[in-house]
Amino acid sequence: MLLYLLALVGLFYLMRWYRERQVVSNLQDKYVFITGCDSGFGNLLARQLDMRGLRVLAACVAEEGAEQLRKKTSGRLQTVILDVTQTESIAAAAQWVKERVGDRGLWGLVNNAGISLPTAPNEWLNKQDFMNILNVNLLGVIEVTLSLLPLVRKAQGRVVNVASIMGRLSLFGGGYCISKYGVEAFSDSLRRELSYFGVKVAIIEPGFFKTNVTSSEKFLQSIQKVWNQVSSEVKEIYGESFLEFYQKSSKQVEQSSNADVTLVTDCMEHALTACHPRTRYSAGWDAKLFYLPMSYMPTFLLDAFVYLRSSKPAKSL
Repeated sequence: MLLYLLALVGLFYLMRWYRERQVVSNLQDKYVFITGCDSGFGNLLARQLDMRGLRVLAACVAEEGAEQLRKKTSGRLQTVILDVTQTESIAAAAQWVKERVGDRGLWGLVNNAGISLPTAPNEWLNKQDFMNILNVNLLGVIEVTLSLLPLVRKAQGRVVNVASIMGRLSLFGGGYCISKYGVEAFSDSLRRELSYFGVKVAIIEPGFFKTNVTSSEKFLQSIQKVWNQVSSEVKEIYGESFLEFYQKSSKQVEQSSNADVTLVTDCMEHALTACHPRTRYSAGWDAKLFYLPMSYMPTFLLDAFVYLRSSKPAKSL
């Protein structure tokens, strides 16, 4: 019986491997729009797809990032300045995309733009701190998608949303985990709605990689700024040792983060170019072997694990 079961499992993975190796035809005629191409995943993906011959439309926050990207790519790649928190900027970028793709439509939309700061215990933050992240990571994703959806539907193309393994586990306070949970929910509903039109939606769930999101230098500056603004009562309750724990943790996260960001961009590329893309991609061994299994643990076990690895506030019971 065990032998038959192993044979069935082996056959399943063999069939999946075969299906996932099938590539969409005429890639050189397809347009892909990517947000957040100044650096990190978006920048590398733009260069990666350009090398494969796709027509990349790269959105950057600043002209400096756009200029540097153009220097590293072919003449096919085009750039546009986009602030995903501003409706006017999104509308202008959507019109810019429409003028370039014409009747072909937009084959791929990659919502990659994202920020992670400020990240801190929730009580240290205010509403605006949460909104700053949600406006980029969630509301920006929604508005950009809705603006370009008619073009994606026309091409029967793909929507690729970059979430995070922190969209399954909320291990720290602030808007980041909340925004990524929201991206997961939005993507799930979008996938089911667009399946009627031949549009596929994929979610990328990276673990920790060395990008601006995991920069300890930026985190330390941010957490110190947040700490300086909290009330004296909160400072007394948590204590300086709790702040030091947060600072130390950020350095550990950066040191343990994976430097090979192609593990993420390869997932994005597969979602855009494979005939049968996956619904979810867990990028990085930490995501596959640690965080993803943790997300299925009973709540009391997960909480106990978090407590063991955390520092206690000075005035805790």
